[in-house]
Amino acid sequence: MSNRLFQGVIHQMRDAIDRTIGVVDETSVIIACSELGRIGEVNESINAETLASPNAFVLNGYTYHSFGSRPRPEYAVFVSGSDTEAVKFANLLAVSLNSIKQYYDEKYDRSNFIKNVILDNILPGDIYLKARELHFNSDVSRVCMLIKVANKSDISAYDVIQNLFPDKNKDFIININETDIALVKEIRQGIDSKDLEKLAGSIVDTLFGEFYTHCVVGIGTTVTGIRDLARSFKEAQVALEVGKVFDTERSIVSYDNLGIARLIYQLPTTLCEMFLKEVFKRGSIESLDHETLFTIQRFFENNLNVSETSRKLFVHRNTLVYRLEKIKKITGLDLREFEDAIVFKVALMVKKYLSSNPVKF
Repeated sequence: MSNRLFQGVIHQMRDAIDRTIGVVDETSVIIACSELGRIGEVNESINAETLASPNAFVLNGYTYHSFGSRPRPEYAVFVSGSDTEAVKFANLLAVSLNSIKQYYDEKYDRSNFIKNVILDNILPGDIYLKARELHFNSDVSRVCMLIKVANKSDISAYDVIQNLFPDKNKDFIININETDIALVKEIRQGIDSKDLEKLAGSIVDTLFGEFYTHCVVGIGTTVTGIRDLARSFKEAQVALEVGKVFDTERSIVSYDNLGIARLIYQLPTTLCEMFLKEVFKRGSIESLDHETLFTIQRFFENNLNVSETSRKLFVHRNTLVYRLEKIKKITGLDLREFEDAIVFKVALMVKKYLSSNPVKF
């Protein structure tokens, strides 16, 4: 935000309001004032805590009123005096300066521009015009990550992530809602999906290790060009939704690594229901108990190897063969046969998908 913009308004208001007026920021510095000699002065009575007040307040003979568009106010206007007129002037100035600031941010702020791009709130034809206006480099590669905070904390996850990525010309941290934060990260050549997962891991570890805040991170695909950032963001959203359904234990889910889960997630639920009815006898999957499903899971994890699975389960080989025969009798599928195993694996994932009440984007 340009301090000169504030100073211009204060200068015009100086004659209409026959009092000392000005603006102080969250670092306690006066950045605009009707008395030019006071600009740059430190006002120690103002800090981030005092700015949190939603109403006008009086300190040392001056009336203050906070304003700003971030998660918490970052500026306050001040008017000399503590009478009702001073309160009225402070309220009017706060409303005026806040409106001007919002207009300035919408027109010039890069973060706001990126937010509009990833949320599809800007016309495609306007994207490149706006990018040129903001001198925004549209030829570099970027990726969108979506950080979903699982538990509320006194610590602002937004501030923590901003500290992790301080370069505001290359990396953009955007508040989506109370729980979701988007990171648009510029990517150098040679960075692959494993590097991105390590980066996401550092976010998860920092939030939990230092602030005991749990989060999950969805990673979209790397794109070149501003217009495709919306696609990368949607992919990060899908990664979190698919991970919530099929892989609840993972805190980092990459769209590139969703595999067959991504295909199932994109299918209509009616088609999934038809698939289950055609593949299985009625109620056959529901009749499988927890122990049997656990056995099937381990059998798949060990690449359909009977000997290796029985060793991992600490059961005799013949016991495992008996269980597999029982599954074949109930479902009609022999898991020792590759094609039947594929059908069964997909069917289990489809059933899990239908049970999750999927949300589509």
